[in-house]
Amino acid sequence: MKQFTAGSNEEGMRLSRFVEKVTTGLPAGLMYRSFRAKRIKVNGRRAAPDARLKAGDLIELYLNDEFFAPAPARPTRRPPKVTVVYEDEAIAVLYKPAHLLCHSDKTGDASLVEGFCAYLAQKGGYRPEEEQAFAPALCNRLDRGTEGLVIAAKTYPALREMNEAIRQGLVHKEYLTITCGVPPQGRHTAYLRHDEKANRVTVRPDAAPGYKESITEVTVLKTAGPFALCRIGLITGRTHQIRAHLAFLGAPVLGDVKYGSRRLNERTGCKTQALCAQRLCFDPLPETGSLRGLSGREIALKQPAILKQFEALAAGPAGKTQR
Repeated sequence: MKQFTAGSNEEGMRLSRFVEKVTTGLPAGLMYRSFRAKRIKVNGRRAAPDARLKAGDLIELYLNDEFFAPAPARPTRRPPKVTVVYEDEAIAVLYKPAHLLCHSDKTGDASLVEGFCAYLAQKGGYRPEEEQAFAPALCNRLDRGTEGLVIAAKTYPALREMNEAIRQGLVHKEYLTITCGVPPQGRHTAYLRHDEKANRVTVRPDAAPGYKESITEVTVLKTAGPFALCRIGLITGRTHQIRAHLAFLGAPVLGDVKYGSRRLNERTGCKTQALCAQRLCFDPLPETGSLRGLSGREIALKQPAILKQFEALAAGPAGKTQR
């Protein structure tokens, strides 16, 4: 049996999530059988998996010692340095360069979240050895090839509140992109289906089983030959939404090897998708919660590299050639 005392970063956390975080290799089926058998208790009483913890709660886990064994050590690697665009006591907005992962994957490459944890640890704002079930986390993610702004939470209450604000549509994301061809302006609706195995999206114009509605707002800012600099507003947030939807509209993102124009990618030598999460706008948020510092605020990259990229294209032979 192991005992834990919930701290401030476990305030509001689901009990099942806490159990998953403090155990190693515990099968989900066994965990839920342990709940039914009263082998997981809070303050000496039986508790449900969806019970919300409060700071100071005593959690007792009557589980075999094997499930509390230390997790296998990960290979040591230097975490990437992070660029902080905005920061308060609960939330940070980070800049993610292209090619950096948001979260580690099977490649084993370093990730933005590792860099964020290292940054907080160096400042004394995060002590991994003192935390039981929480680690600083990202609230949204970008594809590996996309650069731009990512929201990160320092505390569990901030993570929970930001995820809810995003779910309610209180956080608005704007992107800049360079397209091959000029897309039609306005708000466009299509339906997307993500094949997780192939990590590829298919798009169709009308609803169908397995397809999710995708709404993308397109504003063309400038054109140069076969290229357009566009501002993109995400009304929904689907996997590969901008890249797949723009390709469906006949104007794929420059440098996109999955949905893009091979001819123009090779012609320009662009091997990285020209897509930047450039601006975050927050609606009025509760003044008493973790997000009060972001209420009504706009956070933007002032001189994103994509603007210079478009200027270079416009000045070069490819940008001067008319379609």
